[in-house]
Amino acid sequence: MQQKRISRWYFGGVSSSAAACLTHPLDLIKVHLQTQQEVRVRMIGMTVNVVRREGYRALYSGLSASLCRQMTYSMSRFAIYETVRDKLYRKNKAPMPFYQKVLLGAFGGFTGGFIGTPADLVNVRMQNDVKLPAKLRRNYAHVFDGLLRVWRDEGIRKMFSGGTMASSRGALVSVGQLSCYDQSKQLFLANGFLTDNILTHVLASVFAGGCATVLCQPLDVVKTRLMNSKVEYGSVFACLTETAKLGPKAFYKGLVPAAIRLVPHTVFTYVFLEQLRQHFGQVVVA
Repeated sequence: MQQKRISRWYFGGVSSSAAACLTHPLDLIKVHLQTQQEVRVRMIGMTVNVVRREGYRALYSGLSASLCRQMTYSMSRFAIYETVRDKLYRKNKAPMPFYQKVLLGAFGGFTGGFIGTPADLVNVRMQNDVKLPAKLRRNYAHVFDGLLRVWRDEGIRKMFSGGTMASSRGALVSVGQLSCYDQSKQLFLANGFLTDNILTHVLASVFAGGCATVLCQPLDVVKTRLMNSKVEYGSVFACLTETAKLGPKAFYKGLVPAAIRLVPHTVFTYVFLEQLRQHFGQVVVA
């Protein structure tokens, strides 16, 4: 009987963490652009400003929080999605319909987004710290220092500030990244367009990353503002209202760097994930 390998539940977190190490500077610049009250500089200008003020190492500010986020948020959503998908495939001997993949991706992303909210909050703050005046910086030493200080100084509720938006964003990103990747890869292979190789993974993940960027950017902007604010907005609606005052384009601040960051991150994640699956995955009888 033919054997195949499927991902282990933690592969998604490991591959996303590896991808984050390569794309973290782009994520940092995206956060800086989103937290501008007025559009003063673009992507290249913001990058130059950060390097000029703090040096090249500043581009990796908050890396520990980013890795913690991937090992909570991404590990959870990949574990939910791939575990359920693989079990249903073995049970039904057929791939899930696309609408079921969308629902499963949304559920996994929503759950993972909530679980990863505290690490995401510290990640946003650590990344944004380098552009603040010295007296206003939080100066978290690392992600665990940040989590402890938020819990001690601001309370458990603040650790989940922006949790609704983070969960909603996680759902949309996962629909784009997980469901669209899965479906596009399935179509490529079913039509004989490509074989199961790295080119297939790259093309499917580029498409998935683009879908995820367009879907989640408005929520990503609001989430970043909620997490980085020193003043309580009072509600998600209040944050939406304040952002809307800047015009419709405000919800797509940082779209280009978001795409430049999310598309490569998606590509690297799936390249690493597929390699882990092929070489270290769980062997099952097809």
